[in-house]
Amino acid sequence: MLQPSTLMSKKLIHSTSENPIRLVQNMRYRELTVEFQLHTRSRRANSSVNPAISGRTDTLRFQVPFQQMEAIHLVPAPEHQLVLLMTLDTPPRFFKKLDGSHTHDANTRAWYENDTWYRQTDIVQVPSKLKSSAVTLRKSKPVLDLGRWTTYRLTFHMSKADELQFVQMRSALQDYNVDLLPFPQLTVVPSREPTFWKLIDRTFLRKDKISKDLLELAPSLSFEVRYQLEVCISQGILNEHNLTESFVTKLFAMDQENVRDLLEYIANQKTRLFDPMSIFDLHVSAPCSKGSMPEYCTLSRSVTVTPTTIYFNTPTVETSNRIIRQYLKYTDRFIRVRFTEEKLEGKVYPTHKETMNEVFTRVKRTMTNGITIGDRHYQFLASGNSQFREHGAYFFAPLPELTIRQIRLWMGSFTEIRGVALYNSRLGQCFSTTRAIATQPEIVEIEDVKRNGFTFSDGVGKMSLELAHITSRGVGLTHREPPSVFQFRLGGCKGVLAVWPELPGRQLHIRLTQYKFPASHEGLEIIRCSQFACSNLNRQLILVLSALGVPDSVFVQKLEEQLSNLEEAMGNPEKALAILQKDIDHNQMTLALAGMILDGFQTRGEPFITSLLRLWRTWTIKYLKEKARITISEGALLIGCLDETATLKGHYNDAQKTPDNAPAKEKIKRLPEVFVQLSKGPNGNAKVILGPMILARNPSLHPGDIRVVCGVDVQQLRHLKDCVVLPQTGDRDIASMCSGGDLDGDDFTVMWDLDLLPTEWNHEPMDYSAPPRLLHEGDITDDDLTTFFVTYMKNDALPTIAHAHVANADWFEQGVKHVKCLRLAALHSMAVDFVKTGRPAQMTRELHPRKWPHFMEKKKPADQTYISRRVLGKLYDQVERVAFTPAFTSPFDQRILNAFNLDKGMLEEAKGLKQDYDAHMHRIMAQHAIKTEFEVWSTFVMEHNSSNDFKFHEKIGSISTVLKEQFRELCKQKAGGKEYEQLAPFVAAMYKVTSDEVAVAVSERNEEHTVGGSKRPLHEMQPETMPLMSFPWLFQDVLGKIVNLNAFGPGQPDSAASLRPGINVARDSAPTMTTKRTRTDATTVDMVDDIKTAEGITHRGDLLELQFGDPKEGGPAEHFPNHDDSVTIQAQLLATTPSLHSKGGSANDSPFGNATNDSNDDVAPEEYKRNLLKGGGAKEAEDLKQDMDGPSLEDGLGQDKEEEGEENEDDEEGQAETVQLCGRPRNIYERLADFDDETA
Repeated sequence: MLQPSTLMSKKLIHSTSENPIRLVQNMRYRELTVEFQLHTRSRRANSSVNPAISGRTDTLRFQVPFQQMEAIHLVPAPEHQLVLLMTLDTPPRFFKKLDGSHTHDANTRAWYENDTWYRQTDIVQVPSKLKSSAVTLRKSKPVLDLGRWTTYRLTFHMSKADELQFVQMRSALQDYNVDLLPFPQLTVVPSREPTFWKLIDRTFLRKDKISKDLLELAPSLSFEVRYQLEVCISQGILNEHNLTESFVTKLFAMDQENVRDLLEYIANQKTRLFDPMSIFDLHVSAPCSKGSMPEYCTLSRSVTVTPTTIYFNTPTVETSNRIIRQYLKYTDRFIRVRFTEEKLEGKVYPTHKETMNEVFTRVKRTMTNGITIGDRHYQFLASGNSQFREHGAYFFAPLPELTIRQIRLWMGSFTEIRGVALYNSRLGQCFSTTRAIATQPEIVEIEDVKRNGFTFSDGVGKMSLELAHITSRGVGLTHREPPSVFQFRLGGCKGVLAVWPELPGRQLHIRLTQYKFPASHEGLEIIRCSQFACSNLNRQLILVLSALGVPDSVFVQKLEEQLSNLEEAMGNPEKALAILQKDIDHNQMTLALAGMILDGFQTRGEPFITSLLRLWRTWTIKYLKEKARITISEGALLIGCLDETATLKGHYNDAQKTPDNAPAKEKIKRLPEVFVQLSKGPNGNAKVILGPMILARNPSLHPGDIRVVCGVDVQQLRHLKDCVVLPQTGDRDIASMCSGGDLDGDDFTVMWDLDLLPTEWNHEPMDYSAPPRLLHEGDITDDDLTTFFVTYMKNDALPTIAHAHVANADWFEQGVKHVKCLRLAALHSMAVDFVKTGRPAQMTRELHPRKWPHFMEKKKPADQTYISRRVLGKLYDQVERVAFTPAFTSPFDQRILNAFNLDKGMLEEAKGLKQDYDAHMHRIMAQHAIKTEFEVWSTFVMEHNSSNDFKFHEKIGSISTVLKEQFRELCKQKAGGKEYEQLAPFVAAMYKVTSDEVAVAVSERNEEHTVGGSKRPLHEMQPETMPLMSFPWLFQDVLGKIVNLNAFGPGQPDSAASLRPGINVARDSAPTMTTKRTRTDATTVDMVDDIKTAEGITHRGDLLELQFGDPKEGGPAEHFPNHDDSVTIQAQLLATTPSLHSKGGSANDSPFGNATNDSNDDVAPEEYKRNLLKGGGAKEAEDLKQDMDGPSLEDGLGQDKEEEGEENEDDEEGQAETVQLCGRPRNIYERLADFDDETA
């Protein structure tokens, strides 16, 4: 649309009696389809003089889902004529019909009419020219610009029958909330070429000599302005047909930084501007954040390439990587590119059919020919590993002094890598988002622990305590005790480093499995560190546990409890606190909410905390409904590491061959051992988890993926917290049994909830050996890399296999043990390895589900779905979705508003900062398709444009942290300091300006007007039209202190003191990595970080090469060359004694027996526990009965020993408490010593 009521006709297609235009309403797929014929003229080859005109005629159609349309407009028309106007926010999918004889696939047994319709991306006169053309927003003379011509006027001559049919169509559309609204007056103007592109492109200016003055001014148009112009045009904020020479002249004449700020501002508003000259009347102050960001961050530009167009995004602040830090002054020449379906439709899904060939060809063309923005030509550089799975890559605009080849040479030496997939993966290793640590470690090369063809130490090394403290401070952690495990990068090394206090100085021990390639040393880099997060079930885990004997009633009861607790928490601060401090999410945001509640904000009904609590409930219920994500309090999600002491007993094949009717203590005695210590147990002290528990990784598809292990207490491992320590002894490593895991950064789900202990323990694990890699002859080229990128996109069957596994496991009585599910589990493993082996997993037709269960919400015909009565169907039906509604009308807290006398200058400064903060928040929301600020701030995101929810939860946590850190520093600067006395008045001013903005917006939206005789609000109170309110909550601790120091009167019921005694809540969401410094010049940072190795000193920028001896296979004692003799001997002795090293006695015996439960559907959890005792003996049954029926948990907590300070004797000795299984009142394992004595 040229103006709100003016349509520029870009292409006119006539209907004929032979080839009529058809409008089809498809109720099966809930979409409208428009089918027509297009004649394209083309010049004949070898015709240079008066060329004859010929052409081709194609049958095309486009599809518009009902959900993509809010309304269809009815344009006034003569009698017996119907004129429809459809204006779409995003392009529809276009298809071209091919001859059916060319669409048969010899590899399939079925053929469908849809197989004749091939997806289209570009419709031009000479398609062959596309092969060498770079991708740009502006398309040169297209026949149809499918991505940007998104308004359609359809004119029909109506018969009586047609009119009756249209009435039916209209009624059906209204049933799906698609209104047909009158469009009073539409003006249609003929097409014309926009002059805008010629005005701003210097090449056109020189060629056409449009304006001599403009030619002189053109070089002053900065790249930042040119880029932001294309952001506004690609996002539909501006249209080039509205951009006149007057607009361009004024644009050139202004200060370029002011122009950029202006364009960024209108881009954040997300509103189409039909009069571009009006932007020069806006008063936009320079962003306060300009040039200021955390030192570990960078300003990042990103591009989304869809099948029909390209979208540019306003730059956002993100955590940097090694490459960006090295080439800091060239940051604006890097750009992140992602290939997706049409806007808001997510990933391009793989297919074996050729109907999507044009889409994949466009991807390949973009990777090969690059992207042009102004006078810059961006070319493919490499893909980060996570980025690759999301179909993304880094592009770079080369310079004469810096080429892509030079960057890759600096990254490392990859000449020894012969596989394209692995080569691509190693390049991507350099693009991990990390924080650089300025230190000088000493590298010691140690051997891997290998046995029977398995590598027990795959990906794990060690670091000294001194180095851990330096690293902890380097990532902004302020805790006295550093994290126990760090995921890292160092040159070409990767994996995790576990802290080992006996290592001297700044030693860092690296194993061969961590060393991937020689790379330029740029210091130690940290990705993340170990921390506690609560554990959750999901559909895959539930299916496996169900097949192993856990009753359906266990899952149903836990779901009921969680739903009940969520509902109660909305109105009960004590209940909310109890849940939030216990069920901690990966980003630790539940602790932040708990701190707000502790300060009394929930009781006051403060709008922000009320909105966050509503969002938390809605988000939790969403994932309960869609993924059966049931939170298990007696569990944790922890990063894995290795028992370097060789104390823990591993998995032995003979030990697993225990008769089913063996006593429980005999079965537990044979279990592999792990060490799990939580930094904070139920009463705030460290807790060691003892007894049988389940260990798994996500996703778990095979019945052997969930392992039953035994938690033990080992004195030598007491320094390791919030991680799961796995044994290095045994016949096979535990990590590889858990869905083919290793220890290079994998997270493991650990659950010690007895309700979830299956009747079948340790099913035979699957062999997760990766297939041999596809090798490449000769040097690996850009063409090889980009071809593999497209091959991966087309053949990434991982989601398809996972969905088929769930559906088949629900359909077949044997569940995940059915042969089809076992084959799918093996295929899934192969699909996971595809990214490194280059061998795709081919899913055969017989593995596809016959029907889909209703809980998977597949948009399939009724005859292809069914109502599931099994466990996942029961859980799905038990949950009702809850809509999220922010509490805009709730009153802001008067305790803060009245705390200080705020002067006008401070309020203006706070208002200016808020505008800048809001702009950054809007950019993040737009880039990731997030609807509200509450989701970004809390990381409880309801919908986003990434395909992996868990990975995105981690990513948005990092993005949110960067945003908060950036503006906290700016606010401290404006406040004049970081002390409470300086910050508190300014934070109150931040709160005041936010309150005023929301109050004005609420007042405006409460105004009413009359429609059809009834009064309605003038404006709806939707999040996208309301002011943002998260700005003051950058300082939730300061807000809490304000209300506690200034506003609590005597006997105030909502003070922190009125909450239930004994509840401990952390006010800060630790251990999130933060920074204390703002960005500084790279030359001022202390980067004395040369590395000492066995081969000598490696200086910054030198190639870091490590020399390892031949890896040995054997017992654990062979793998400690750097330990002194006493440690090695101790390790050997402990390895031969599979006992429980705790104060309570041995773990060789247990009161838990083995139970077989033929029907696991309706057994109550308490009865189920008692059934476990079958074969365990009367004494064991009586003891466990006492455990289940005994006194409360609180009664036993007083007996725990505390370690609260250095003066505590237990703390100095490294002692920690042991947590009671599932919160049972008596520690079962304290009595196991008695059982051992009786046995002896």
